[in-house]
Amino acid sequence: MANSPHDAPEHSFLSTLSSPARNALLHHGIDTLEKLAALSERDILALHGVGPASLPVMRQLLQEAGLSFREESTE
Repeated sequence: MANSPHDAPEHSFLSTLSSPARNALLHHGIDTLEKLAALSERDILALHGVGPASLPVMRQLLQEAGLSFREESTE
């Protein structure tokens, strides 16, 4: 049976997130840690389905890959 594009592979960082957070990221085409790192925490929290409880998990995953969320601009 074929997997849906929204099924998180076990090796994917998406598999560690809640279903609502995973679905929100996939809906916006965020399917790699590099794409996640291109956004700020504020950007991520603005996505419907992603709540504050998801941020520590995402931060940890990014840190393990040598990445981090984009810094907020101070302008």
